[in-house]
Amino acid sequence: MNQNQEVTTFIESLSQPWQIEVCNRLRQLVHQSIPDAEERVQYKKPHFLKNGQFAAVITPSKDSVAFMIMNAKDLELPKGQFEGPPERKWTKIREGQSPDYDMLSKLLVQASSTL
Repeated sequence: MNQNQEVTTFIESLSQPWQIEVCNRLRQLVHQSIPDAEERVQYKKPHFLKNGQFAAVITPSKDSVAFMIMNAKDLELPKGQFEGPPERKWTKIREGQSPDYDMLSKLLVQASSTL
């Protein structure tokens, strides 16, 4: 796994333990889905790249963690779970929710396959 210390520090500095847990799980998911993903903090949040192109973004906020999948225009997404324009879609995870990490992984693999 190609981990960047800046991303580790970013995640560890979050104030909510549940957000740290969700962000670490999403980070792991990205690296399992895109084995050669490069990660960095850009625009004050963790970004994940494949072949120099954005593949995913993790955005913690006060009451949620958003997981954005880039290059999403050809994905078939479950109704009501994602927001955003056709080229990038995100889902928001809130405290106590158990997202379908397998589904997110499959969508990320599919979206990043053409990067």
